[in-house]
Amino acid sequence: MLVVAAVGGNALLQRGQPLTAEAQRANVRTAAEALAKIVRGGHRLIITHGNGPQVGLLALQGAAYKPDEAYPLDVLGAETEGMIGYLMEQELENALDHEHAVATLLTQVIVDEKDPAFLKPTKFVGPVYSKNEAEERAKAAGWTIAQDGDYWRRVVPSPKPVEIPDLRVLQLLLDQGVTMICTGGGGIPVLRKQDGSLIGIEAVIDKDAASALLAADIGADALLLLTDVDAVYKDFGTPSAAPLRHLTPDEACALDMPKGSMGPKLRAAGEFASRGGLAGIGRLADAMSILDGTAGTRVAQEN
Repeated sequence: MLVVAAVGGNALLQRGQPLTAEAQRANVRTAAEALAKIVRGGHRLIITHGNGPQVGLLALQGAAYKPDEAYPLDVLGAETEGMIGYLMEQELENALDHEHAVATLLTQVIVDEKDPAFLKPTKFVGPVYSKNEAEERAKAAGWTIAQDGDYWRRVVPSPKPVEIPDLRVLQLLLDQGVTMICTGGGGIPVLRKQDGSLIGIEAVIDKDAASALLAADIGADALLLLTDVDAVYKDFGTPSAAPLRHLTPDEACALDMPKGSMGPKLRAAGEFASRGGLAGIGRLADAMSILDGTAGTRVAQEN
């Protein structure tokens, strides 16, 4: 089975943890151990990952140096792909005792410059703040901010992924049995100009949407959307909360869930499963159990 496993930002860096290399490596090591079980189970694996906290931190660092010379979000996205990919690649090689080839590929993803998302930023990036601090930073830096749970964060445009031009390279590596880490942070957002050339644009693509596109285009059998909760819940956070273990694609897309967390996962799962594949949502540690049908929420045309 060919599996695309999308590791969420909350699984790589837990809320409230410092954005240090040590904290991220420790979490990546835990993630790699869980993902290695998929490879040891005889499956082919492609790993994608989030980058919201990391890309926001790099933007802050750039602004603190010379605001007028700060790198755009597409370049920062490439930097986070390399940083997280390096950690993931190394820890996965260690978890697999260096018995399998693992490679990280910087992946461009084409978006539409007329996407309405550019007019309405929704993608959370960077650290969390109190409302007052977020408002002060937004005023000083020209940010758009939004509430994220009990905190506030910067939000940036998150256009829909349209095409993955690096798919040919991914397929070549896949044909050679390489376990890949790619499309990190939703991929590097680029536009295709009229002459066919590519150019970066300021945005952060939703990782789940890009992972669903990748999984469909490369012919994956399963798409795992891995986070820090064990399943999709009805009435989450209330006394009547109950896990939803099985959903059809239509049911997944129809559920009204938060746009900054479970909503994109359900849409991505529903879109992929509507093409005949299996999508699963749940905890990173339960990745193999989700595939086996004993954990998480499974989205499929027939459950």
